Amino acid sequence: MRNKINLSLPPETLFHNPWSDPGFFLLNRPEFIWRPKERAIIEGFAVSEHAQINKKIRSFLTVTKRQKTFSKAIEYAAAPIYLEQASFRKSHIMVQDRMLLNGASGVRLINRFHWENEEAEIDSVDQVQTYLAGCQNENTGREIPSILADLEPDTDVAIECRNTFNFYHFITESLSQLTVLDGHNFTGNVYFHFPNQEDKQRPFARAFVDALFPELAGRVFFERAPKEYDSVISTYDFLGGHYQAPRESVSGIGDFAPKPFVEGGGLTDVRGQAVLAMNCVSSPLIALRNRGLAAIEGEDFSHLPKRFFVGRDDRQSRARHMEGEDLLFDHLRLFDFEYVVFENLSPLEQVAIMAQAEVMISYHGAGFTNMLFANPDAYVIELGTLQTAQFRWGDFWPLANAAQCRYISFFADHNTENPLLEPNFSQDGIVPVRLGEAATAEIMAFVVTLLGHYPKLTKLAILIETATRVLQAGAPEKAADLIGHHAEFLDRDAELCLIKADCHKELDEPKSELVALDLAYKADRSRWQTLVRMIWCANRCERPQVIRWALSRLERDFPERHENFVTAHNWVKYVT
Repeated sequence: MRNKINLSLPPETLFHNPWSDPGFFLLNRPEFIWRPKERAIIEGFAVSEHAQINKKIRSFLTVTKRQKTFSKAIEYAAAPIYLEQASFRKSHIMVQDRMLLNGASGVRLINRFHWENEEAEIDSVDQVQTYLAGCQNENTGREIPSILADLEPDTDVAIECRNTFNFYHFITESLSQLTVLDGHNFTGNVYFHFPNQEDKQRPFARAFVDALFPELAGRVFFERAPKEYDSVISTYDFLGGHYQAPRESVSGIGDFAPKPFVEGGGLTDVRGQAVLAMNCVSSPLIALRNRGLAAIEGEDFSHLPKRFFVGRDDRQSRARHMEGEDLLFDHLRLFDFEYVVFENLSPLEQVAIMAQAEVMISYHGAGFTNMLFANPDAYVIELGTLQTAQFRWGDFWPLANAAQCRYISFFADHNTENPLLEPNFSQDGIVPVRLGEAATAEIMAFVVTLLGHYPKLTKLAILIETATRVLQAGAPEKAADLIGHHAEFLDRDAELCLIKADCHKELDEPKSELVALDLAYKADRSRWQTLVRMIWCANRCERPQVIRWALSRLERDFPERHENFVTAHNWVKYVT
């Protein structure tokens, strides 16, 4: 029973508050608790065979972009900690009989509290939020205590694991914690504590430790929970304590969060933790990336492909093959793609193949964990469903933000008898992907355009959609070239011209942008917005004659818009 966690206790008795409860000490204070970081390019597109499913996917993507996506990623720090009377229970840490809200482990702990108290008289969500709000107020002006005494250098280090068979959870949540020890001369043993049976442990756990942390050789042990320590070193991810922290320590994050999230209290109310987590990236994750790239430096991995499709080895994971995989790969191999199974590569090969990748493509799975090591120019393309978009997409955002790569998801259909019915995640788990012929064609048009092989598209709608996707994926030059290969459409479609203008704007080519805007205006003279944009673009190009012409057309055809524009922008009178 030592491994049991009593989640029926009230939050103020169950959870540990590092700012005030005993037994928790920082070994050093990080230079920052959080800081903004440039976002990676993260985009999702709907490619279902069914209009009603595409409508749902697009609606989800719109809400995510407008209400859940931060303008910058938030990097949260971590620090080594010293714990007194610590106990590792299941996949969590107890400090003097209270559960520590630490990183992803803390998120799961709160979720478990909600699930196990669904039938309680008091609403568990309100109960937790009341406790956390109390911590925020109580901790105002406080700092987490630091250890004053010198520690014995051979003090043990212990790290909690969700399990030792899921690649994603072990690499991102547990292995990354070892980087927090960098720069500290700890000579004690390091223990990973996990709740699963020992025979379920996968070899990758030990292999990645040995490959990326060779200096710890002979000192790392995997030991099943429970385990108790009178004193032990561990690590603390400050993101886990976000909703306990004094409010002044999180002020400023709201400058980068969408207005609906901030106004809904998402930064101070634990109900917003999923949205916050998907927009954050922990410092240990970035440090693990850097350590992996350093480990392959100077080595020869020229035998590994730069374009590849990642399949699955069912001997070490659940069978979840994608219907349509063979057809897609038949097309991909025409453009020098190779078929790869990550489990068949060594840890350093898995790091290297991503570090030198041009395009990785696969269906949803834990293999996307290796996106952590992708180079910033790599396109990491995921094939998923509405279900993976809703329940798993955000899990991989921190990896993309750590790598600064281009993470693109195509959401297709569920491989079920009736793909129009949404599966129940709690009952059905993750349902495999079904990729139809039309979706395959859309994905291939996107991929080959990125590679500089421009398909001949006979339908304007498909051309517009493909060019828009390529532009959003961070390849404006390729999108512009694709449109250039279909110049016959430009004279008659303003939308396509405006997309071309967007490409040149992204490339900082205002003269070419102005030409595209002129084409857009000629194709559709009913849009006053095109004229206004021409004025701004002509101003950048220092073309006063174009400004005067556009203003005259605006005054003639849209007098009210002209008056508003001239009134709002005094500089115009000097041009006219």
